[in-house]
Amino acid sequence: MTHMHVAGSIHADAVTPAPKWLQRPDDVNAMVQMLWSSTACRNDDGVIEVGGVSVVEIADRIGTPAYVIDEVDFRERLAAFRDAFAGMKVYYAGKSFLCGAVVDWVADEGMYLDVCSHEELQLALAAGFDAARIGLHGNNKSEAELELAVTAGVGRVVVDSVTEIERLDRIAQEHRRTVPVLVRVTAGVEAHTHEYISTAHEDQKFGLAIGSGAALDGLLRCEQAAGIDLRGIHSHIGSQIFDASGFEVSGKRTLKLAKQVARLIGRELPEFDLGGGFGIAYTTMDSPMTPEALAEHLREIVEHECRALELTLPELSIEPGRAISGPAGMAVYRVGTVKPVALGDGIYRNYISVDGGMSDNIRPALYGADYSGTVGNRASTSEPALGRVVGRHCESGDILVRDEFFPSDITPGDLVVIPGSGAYSRAMASNYNHATRPPVVGVRDGQITTLVRRESIDDLFALDPVVSARRATTPDTDA
Repeated sequence: MTHMHVAGSIHADAVTPAPKWLQRPDDVNAMVQMLWSSTACRNDDGVIEVGGVSVVEIADRIGTPAYVIDEVDFRERLAAFRDAFAGMKVYYAGKSFLCGAVVDWVADEGMYLDVCSHEELQLALAAGFDAARIGLHGNNKSEAELELAVTAGVGRVVVDSVTEIERLDRIAQEHRRTVPVLVRVTAGVEAHTHEYISTAHEDQKFGLAIGSGAALDGLLRCEQAAGIDLRGIHSHIGSQIFDASGFEVSGKRTLKLAKQVARLIGRELPEFDLGGGFGIAYTTMDSPMTPEALAEHLREIVEHECRALELTLPELSIEPGRAISGPAGMAVYRVGTVKPVALGDGIYRNYISVDGGMSDNIRPALYGADYSGTVGNRASTSEPALGRVVGRHCESGDILVRDEFFPSDITPGDLVVIPGSGAYSRAMASNYNHATRPPVVGVRDGQITTLVRRESIDDLFALDPVVSARRATTPDTDA
């Protein structure tokens, strides 16, 4: 028997040339607009600007690596979903990226907010978001988390298990409250995406399965619970979804369950949440649907099934996260080394090492996610060459951009800019190798605003009691 390294697939592919979808560009400086936020462009000097600020200025003032959020684009995407899904509740999925400023933007645009941890809930409340417009998710909500949700008066809790139903019912009754609840179900539909982010097939940790009868049991338990106001069903089929076919199958099965429940409890459930997972363009091979097209398809699916089942059309809700925060963000890195590696037959690839890595974007290593990138501090007249952007961590899988054409004259000191980095980059960042997490800055009308400050080594040392104690007793030699 042979055993493969856990990163075996990454190692196995390490010397393959570019994938078929990646086309050699006629102009290595060209920006494919669907990959970038609405204000991003190259200025007359060939430098990328966003929000009226050049990435050179951002790098000089803020340092690298840094995440950059285009506030205008972020707000435009919030408004686009709000308007396209008029008549529905649109919850921004805070897990993709959340901070105090984003909470304010969501509130300003009249949206609802979905949180999925005690800490996200605390952040939303501390930032002043209306609790009645918050939905709480999570597959293992703690007593403290549910207690805060109940006492704060969140607008709904999406329950995920029988244990949680019992726990929430008890807490609600202790506080003499009745909590609006949706039951998360799994419809046995697996989105066409990476296994780790496909969340509707039944052999997984989320929700109660329709096929086994667990979903029906959970719904009936909620109906009988004195502390719970059963409002409806929640179904989420996965992430990075580019067509509506999965929603069609899921909708059919979920609304059939709603009909069954209505017969048993003598009333129709008034709400149905279709989840999120709407895809974005990370590379030119991606073709996301517009909010308008999504709204049209999802409405048609639900209306068709409700007519067939003779159900009243429920109040619908959705939860876009990545589709809002992802394209609004970019990451800026500085090149440290460039290493040409021969692949054979006269083909070579430049390994472009930058000052960040998997600690500030784990998705390529975790999911095999693809990103695009370009040199941002200048235009180039050199020929395109295959490049791979890699990080500074002690891992072969520490890859940020797996396949891209960069100018062949890319050199240490250049800035690499990676679009589509607004979702799940800072949100999933870590301190691997004791790296400090980059800052998040917002840009608008030529101004830079710190949304989340850069983490410092002092922040990390403060968490280590041994180091903290020794630093406190060590004389300051610089004094």
